[in-house]
Amino acid sequence: MSSATSPSDAHATQGTRRDFIVLSASAMAAVGGAACIWPFVSSMNPSADVLALASTEVNLAPIAQGQEIKVMWRGKPVFIRHRTAKDIEEARAVSLDDLPDPQEDAERVKEGKEQWLVMVGVCTHLGCVPLGNHAGDYEGWFCPCHGSHYDTAGRIRRGPAPTNLLVPDYEFTSDTSIKIG
Repeated sequence: MSSATSPSDAHATQGTRRDFIVLSASAMAAVGGAACIWPFVSSMNPSADVLALASTEVNLAPIAQGQEIKVMWRGKPVFIRHRTAKDIEEARAVSLDDLPDPQEDAERVKEGKEQWLVMVGVCTHLGCVPLGNHAGDYEGWFCPCHGSHYDTAGRIRRGPAPTNLLVPDYEFTSDTSIKIG
């Protein structure tokens, strides 16, 4: 008996080698393609500075009653007002029938923290930034660009603005601190 392989055995070995080479080349091409595409897909993720703006924490302790501050969140101004008892009383006394965009004062503040009003400071008419610190006819905010007047709850009272100032998602992290976003 000879140890030589038959032609059919040689063909079977050749087919196995060819299959292995094709499979290996295909796997390498797939890995190489994924390695080339990954930077493009990764570039679509938000950058670190954008992620840092996704939420912001604000210390409320230095804001005196009746005072208002403006902070930036996601590139927009946010008004935070420490309302007085008079501000809250005036906001609650308004009839919903008198409002172009009816919304109760209680819907715009957190329960138990009615003295804190947090709103995005962008006029809902054309995106201007209204003046604060008890401006306008209703002691709230006034947009001088087109004459929109907002009350002490940030609700539109007069002017071309179609809706109230937006209240962002926020939560109290302590009695003197909030997290916006």
